[in-house]
Amino acid sequence: MRPTADEVRAVLRERVFDPELGINVVDLGLIYDVQIEEKRIVVDMTLTTLGCPLATYLPAQVEEVLRERFPDYDVEVNLVWEPQWTPERMSKEAREMFGAH
Repeated sequence: MRPTADEVRAVLRERVFDPELGINVVDLGLIYDVQIEEKRIVVDMTLTTLGCPLATYLPAQVEEVLRERFPDYDVEVNLVWEPQWTPERMSKEAREMFGAH
């Protein structure tokens, strides 16, 4: 059965965390788009800053986790910079962890 974008986001929420912040990439607002095409999952994601030291680590983790969970699908992770990430992209729960509302 073909996965949904919500299922892909749920897997990422459970399994891919920013090691410096301890918050998953979905609640951090780093996952911009998820597309499911034929036998391919395409994820557009960003990082909190252009010079983020996790620029190779986080996209690789997203790809690895999705390949493990959906082995019949090719996975493509695109690192995008537009629109620029801001703290407002974080989930309410993540913002509360930082004392921001």
